[in-house]
Amino acid sequence: MDTPIHSLPALFKQLGLADDAVSIDQFIVTHSPLEPDLRLADAFFWSKSQKQLLRDEILVDADWAVVVDQLDVMLRKGRSE
Repeated sequence: MDTPIHSLPALFKQLGLADDAVSIDQFIVTHSPLEPDLRLADAFFWSKSQKQLLRDEILVDADWAVVVDQLDVMLRKGRSE
């Protein structure tokens, strides 16, 4: 697998969210686990523009797709203890 061009903190910044490690961890704790059949971009907690960004990046397999997939996995598993 290729190394992602963008980081998870960079994705959070792009989404307009706090991008420090504590805030990212809290976001994961607050919003996970996602239902298995729910697409990441369809989760209730995203704004319209955030949903669009997440959909677009996956749809066109853009540079952000790897880190969007990483976030998806994290939100499905929840925080690892």
